[in-house]
Amino acid sequence: MKELFLPTDSLANKIGYYHLMLFMASLPFDRFYSHILLISFIIHTLIQLNTKKNKPILTARNLILQSVFFVTLLSTLYTVNRPEAFNEWGKQITILLFPVLFCLSPFDIKKYRPQLLLAFSLVCTATIFYLYLNALYTIRYYQLPYSSIFSKAFTNQNFSEPIAIHATFFSLQVALALVCILSVLIKERSGYLRLFYVLCACILLGGLIQLSSKSVFIALLFIINLAVPFFLLQRGKRLKFILITSTASVLIIAGIFTLSSLRTRYITDLKYDLSPTSTNETFDSRLDRWNTAAELIKQSPLIGHGAGSELGLLHERFFIKKYYNSFLNNLNAHNEYLSFLVKSGVIGLLIYLSTLAFGFKQALERKDLLFFTFMALVAFVSFSENLLDVDKGILFYAFFFSFFMFSGERETYEVSKTS
Repeated sequence: MKELFLPTDSLANKIGYYHLMLFMASLPFDRFYSHILLISFIIHTLIQLNTKKNKPILTARNLILQSVFFVTLLSTLYTVNRPEAFNEWGKQITILLFPVLFCLSPFDIKKYRPQLLLAFSLVCTATIFYLYLNALYTIRYYQLPYSSIFSKAFTNQNFSEPIAIHATFFSLQVALALVCILSVLIKERSGYLRLFYVLCACILLGGLIQLSSKSVFIALLFIINLAVPFFLLQRGKRLKFILITSTASVLIIAGIFTLSSLRTRYITDLKYDLSPTSTNETFDSRLDRWNTAAELIKQSPLIGHGAGSELGLLHERFFIKKYYNSFLNNLNAHNEYLSFLVKSGVIGLLIYLSTLAFGFKQALERKDLLFFTFMALVAFVSFSENLLDVDKGILFYAFFFSFFMFSGERETYEVSKTS
């Protein structure tokens, strides 16, 4: 734990380190803090600029990391909604910036990657703990039964409401933090620290169940039961770990079926999302929005309707089809793959899929569990959310994609294996 603070290093490195640590710590909270810290880190990087130590900026790797922004840029040329396209530029600019910043910064990200990720994980743990305390305080204040913590009033968006963040986007951070804690726990030798990390893992897992993001939960089952033993354990311990985690997964799923509110959120709502809305139902389903998006895709399948076009076109179609819930809430397609097809067509979608494939390839070649976890979370959540239309989703994608790409060089793992 002491390694979270840098006792000996240059002042410039300490400032860079604490900038990144605070930026990562700010991700669960209001975007104001993340943006202020990012601006401060940019200024620090420019002050410490040393052209002799800079990494090359114009590389294929950086172009791939920035590809989503360039798709938005190019699809602005033919968009049906130019003002909204420029708004997307502003939201996605961090996708362009982070690879450049990591090339220009003299700070050694590879050296301090474990400390930064551990600090991020502990902040996520503390945030979940605070949300539980807040929920329990509310329950006690209104003299509700403690079992109501699993009710709709304290799950999903209602659980994350005190910190004003979308439950799914916070779940992305919590899932990454949980896998980080598990990887640290497996390698830890101190009994006291192992107990502490087990407690952190339990809090994070409880928070994920409470946040009730179905796409993140499914992705996490895949990651913990298959990816963790594949990346971190040898054959002998691998089977034992899979048996333990599989049993735990079955028990957790059984618990979800037992509690009516969680069963409704995870099972009933999933069935509803994937079914067409009947005439006697008030709220339209996610499948209805997907089908509506598919109609728009058919109109311009190759290049789409341009950046910033999705909301306006869907808004009009929702009204025509009497999907008043989606219309009044101005909802998007809730599927990143369909969103690319609507805005930039098959060309844009292929670029996005190629970017994800490149990330998975790098993670597997480097045997980098956390990088693989990040890629899996992005790929799974892209089925249920417009990840790259919301500030928290964009920051998660932009920062961690570049962070893992620049901090996960092969030599890092060679050192860790021999230590």
